[in-house]
Amino acid sequence: MKEYQDVRNHLLDMLEELDERLGKITDDVRHVDKPLEQDFSEQAVEVENDEVLDALGNAARVEVEKIKQAISRIDDGSYGICLACGEPIKQERLTALPYANRCIHCAELNEKN
Repeated sequence: MKEYQDVRNHLLDMLEELDERLGKITDDVRHVDKPLEQDFSEQAVEVENDEVLDALGNAARVEVEKIKQAISRIDDGSYGICLACGEPIKQERLTALPYANRCIHCAELNEKN
């Protein structure tokens, strides 16, 4: 685990940032700062914006889960090993995507399926 302590810290920072972003998105969707407009056409625009925010929130929640899983793999010593083939994930891939759980080959195969 010591080998990946910097990665773990980076993942924790990413998690904190995503939690903040999710909080803001949730507040915006709930219209905490400002209630929905009275004008129907304005409400339609706001509802459309809420759908976009909801999609962004869902994507952030997926990323949060991937980050938590990566932290768990660091903690249990399985970080950097492809979940599909069991081979090491290249350092370049882990640098670009620190929560990657598959090598590039297996990730590409997974995307095709």
